Amino acid sequence: MTGLRPLLCGVELGGSKCVCLIGTGPDDIGAQVSVPTGSDPSATLGRIEEVLRNWNAVYGPFSAIGLASFGPLDLRKDSPTFGHITSTVKPGWSGTDVVGQLTRHLGVPIGFNTDVNSAALAESRWGLARGLSDFAYITVGTGVGVGLVVGGKPVFGCNHTELGHMRIARRRGDVWPGICRFHGDCVEGLASGPAIAARAGVSAEEIPDDSSVWELVAHALAQLLHTIVLGTAPRCILVGGGVLQARPQILGRVRRLLVESLNGYLDLEDLTGGMDRYVVAPGLGALAGPLGALAIAADAYAEARAAQARVP
Repeated sequence: MTGLRPLLCGVELGGSKCVCLIGTGPDDIGAQVSVPTGSDPSATLGRIEEVLRNWNAVYGPFSAIGLASFGPLDLRKDSPTFGHITSTVKPGWSGTDVVGQLTRHLGVPIGFNTDVNSAALAESRWGLARGLSDFAYITVGTGVGVGLVVGGKPVFGCNHTELGHMRIARRRGDVWPGICRFHGDCVEGLASGPAIAARAGVSAEEIPDDSSVWELVAHALAQLLHTIVLGTAPRCILVGGGVLQARPQILGRVRRLLVESLNGYLDLEDLTGGMDRYVVAPGLGALAGPLGALAIAADAYAEARAAQARVP
């Protein structure tokens, strides 16, 4: 790794695995390690902490760490539970203090955000969203998440957004209840990897490409995009995650169903320059998430340097 840029460490906590990276950017990664996301957060975070300690000994001190996690998260810096996972659907992880456990001994600037917000920022820094101040990043995997960037920053009000849990107009005749333990048939309850397997009765890998299940998945995702398009008018929508990586043909169905759902209200071909360039796979591919953790580490480092410069 080059010594010309600050050494960064990124940890992406996903629903099925956690990916750790050390480096300075996508063209300069020193090591990458994956750890299964078990049902015991202390054990999982302990294994990640061991990876970080080993890297600290091998590569030297980090300049900053980025933690990109599944949520919901408490991102309010003035909150007593800042850095915690809150009411997640992941069994055993509600109330976990992610920031506290992974950074207590390292004493470096910390970036903390949702996995999808972080992936969106990585695409903005290094991927297909470079130069765009308004876009959306969607991941479809163990869950469904949306990183919604408006004016160059992820949307944040009382807390971060959770558009993967929005309820949608169901496909006519589809009465399957969904699997989300909070909302049943929200987008995640209908189109996530576990939801697809539950509906089909077999793992997603075993479902044939011509199964009607994929049309129902595409419908749910198109409804999500319908709301995003009308809500914030992004200049581009990136759709990735394990489900889309395994079945990239779903993206064509999503485009078609989005146009059908809008029903001529907007001419997306004219507004966006073509649906094939508007709803697309992420430029960083499967690395969008882990690189997102590096991106927020870089931002945390820059913010810390700026704060130091303001001190008289």
